Amino acid sequence: MIKSALCALVGIEYPIFQGGMAWIADGGLAAAVSNGGGLGIIAAGNAPAEYVREQIALARSRTDKPFGVNIMLLSPFADEVAQAAAEARVPVITTGAGNPAKYMEIWKCANCNVIPVVASVAMAKLMTRLGASAVIAEGMESGGHVGETTTMALVPQVADATDLPVVAAGGIADGRGMAAALMLGACGVQMGTRFLSASECRISREYKDRILKANDLSTIVTGKRLGHPVRSLKTPFARNYFKAEYGGVSDEELEKLGTGALRLAVQEGDVQNGCFLAGQIAGMVNREQPAGEIVRSVVEEAECVLKGAAKWTE
Repeated sequence: MIKSALCALVGIEYPIFQGGMAWIADGGLAAAVSNGGGLGIIAAGNAPAEYVREQIALARSRTDKPFGVNIMLLSPFADEVAQAAAEARVPVITTGAGNPAKYMEIWKCANCNVIPVVASVAMAKLMTRLGASAVIAEGMESGGHVGETTTMALVPQVADATDLPVVAAGGIADGRGMAAALMLGACGVQMGTRFLSASECRISREYKDRILKANDLSTIVTGKRLGHPVRSLKTPFARNYFKAEYGGVSDEELEKLGTGALRLAVQEGDVQNGCFLAGQIAGMVNREQPAGEIVRSVVEEAECVLKGAAKWTE
């Protein structure tokens, strides 16, 4: 099976990370992915430290394999969550939406592998200087908060800019995507949207069904005007938000319009008021299956693709 420096670094069988999706990636999903040989990740999102401690305890009750916690640095609870993750000595900490510099010392003292999500070469270089263990180069094809560069363009540039292991993310849902990422210089991949179809993923039935029925044109990016673009499924909420964004609505009203929208999608399946985050690859996610099965099928397909690559050089 496919092995890389990433496997040895964090102690996993296959170089596949599950994305840290706020309100979605809980301790149960993380444990299922880790038991399947990948790295499950608990999403802290905007939750307080107590929630994160509960999810860490849940994951540890269900797996003895390594798992991680994703810390959203713009969260009002970022300081306390960062401390809680260090105290729990979580094997891996991934970060997003900001610069984790202020927390690096406490995490490294706790022997945590810090693997920030980066959307540019400049940020990858900064994380390298700060002592990160690896970086996740995430392209704009991903769901949730997105940058401006595609995965195809970002990953090789980041791989050239750092000696750290690079995890490719954004627009990857099968073995073909994994094989392509490895050829671009990555040591592994992170998938978010693919794991929305995992049987252990406890999103609303409406959310899951919309992912399974999505096609290549099912997503939209909103929030550019506010400086934090987000990719989600085209729902009544997303379309109304897009119209409001370019229809003279104030920034304050836009912020209010989006508050709590992800929770409404995840927990209630509310298409009128909920934001259903998803990547452009959603059109390739068409069946529900256990998380461990997803991990293994992606690796097995990637192996087949790579073994057959020699035909192009004959």
